[in-house]
Amino acid sequence: MNLPKLDIVLPCYNPANNWVNAIIESYQALSKLLPQTAIKIILVNDGSTKQIAESEINQLQQHLVNFQYIHYQVNRGKGYALRKGVAAADAPICLYTDVDFPYTTNSIITLLQQLTSAQFDIAAGVKNKNYYKHVPPFRRFISKLLRACTGFVLRLKVADTQCGLKGFNEKGKELFLSTTIDRYLFDLEFIFLASKNKQVTITPVPIELNENVHFSSMRLGILFTEAKNFITIFFKNFK
Repeated sequence: MNLPKLDIVLPCYNPANNWVNAIIESYQALSKLLPQTAIKIILVNDGSTKQIAESEINQLQQHLVNFQYIHYQVNRGKGYALRKGVAAADAPICLYTDVDFPYTTNSIITLLQQLTSAQFDIAAGVKNKNYYKHVPPFRRFISKLLRACTGFVLRLKVADTQCGLKGFNEKGKELFLSTTIDRYLFDLEFIFLASKNKQVTITPVPIELNENVHFSSMRLGILFTEAKNFITIFFKNFK
């Protein structure tokens, strides 16, 4: 794979234990598979109130050849954090995932191959059936409901919008930075814009979770917060 530089953006809010080791181990695994690629980790601290100490940032700086740390005091949401990180990226290919690197290294490599070999502007991870074994029941229900709505109502090129692994080139980056939603549905907004833009190519990429990955439950309040955003995107579909 001819990829001289790669930026990986990791949004972070009150991370779980062992998050630093997860980053270091994943970085090292990717570096072995991409020896000719200068990989930079861009960590965005989205106003965390715990679990991020100065010693941990120092540990990352010591183990990662290329590392950038962005932080601010007030929690703004994953979409906002990712736009801050993506705006700071300068590699020809940028991808984002969760801070605990829940997806297999092979999934990341497959996604990158679609961007470098097949010349797609955006590659979006999509979940398989085994994925939902790791997801709490209520979150699983919401994820499948949203997936059905995006597929049958919005007619998006990628129905599974909420998978936390996506990558893009400069054209895709520009589109991502034009998103405005700060929290849960920023992914949906991004895929919606990509699906409506005839100048941008996008492809789904099947991904797998690492073993022993479990996602947290979703708060009911998020549904009410994001309902307005979904309605906004829905009506944009008819413009």
